Amino acid sequence: MNYKKPTKAIITDAGFASRYLPITKTIPKAMLPIGNKPIMQYVVEECADAGIEEIIIVATREGKPIYEDYFNNSVNRIRKQLASQGKEDRYAPIQKVLDFPKITVIEQDPSYPYGNGSPIASAKPFIRDDEAFVVLYSDDVVFGASDVKTLIDSYEKHPDAKAIIISQEMPTEVLDRYGIIRLKDAEKGTLDNIVEKPKIEDAPSNLTSYGRYLVTPEIFTHLDPRNTGLDGELWTVDAITKMAEDGDVYVEKTAGKWMTTGDPKNYFMTHLDYVLENEPYADEVRKAVK
Repeated sequence: MNYKKPTKAIITDAGFASRYLPITKTIPKAMLPIGNKPIMQYVVEECADAGIEEIIIVATREGKPIYEDYFNNSVNRIRKQLASQGKEDRYAPIQKVLDFPKITVIEQDPSYPYGNGSPIASAKPFIRDDEAFVVLYSDDVVFGASDVKTLIDSYEKHPDAKAIIISQEMPTEVLDRYGIIRLKDAEKGTLDNIVEKPKIEDAPSNLTSYGRYLVTPEIFTHLDPRNTGLDGELWTVDAITKMAEDGDVYVEKTAGKWMTTGDPKNYFMTHLDYVLENEPYADEVRKAVK
């Protein structure tokens, strides 16, 4: 069965981010800033740039009202104050947030086990049975291109796909830190499986998989609370590997630059990279770093 082209995206931020405590006891990890925007906004913009019409953010119970406020609160008192000061242009970044495609924020189903597949399973009621959809982990940001657009473009070429995943080539010395792709058919670019943190000498390729997927509703068959894997968690990668057993899962390379914010060190490096490439004070930062 071929499914309709995606118009919906699921973005996940339903973990406790224990490596960031104490700040994440109050603020969701993806609300930490890069420049003057939260991480989550970059992920939402990636969807909007690709023509996605509806976004479902899956959050914790504590995070849900924070995301709802950020993406829906027009803060009219600030707008009026800026207007009275002749600084209306400073309201433009807020208006951009309000103009994003439809955003619905839901809480992860508390009955599901821990694992990065549970937020996706929690959003099942928002996905039609006849449509493919896109999944993004808010840990991952992509600069310079929209992976979502790459996924949708690939789906138009491969309407038979069970799923499509994005990859990035990584240096040999870091392959033991990531999920590494083993190809079933290198010429077709189809997936066999993903080897999690292999020994460097055992890595099946230098292609790293990260949180950008186009999937069909068939994934919900495998994202069942009873189908837990390593450490008793529900894993998205396990579900995608199962789909690759039944048909073709295509692997595309990112057209941008993937960076992760999954821990404080990588968050800092991502923020620094953004500043050095985009902010007018980048040269001052370079001097300070030296």
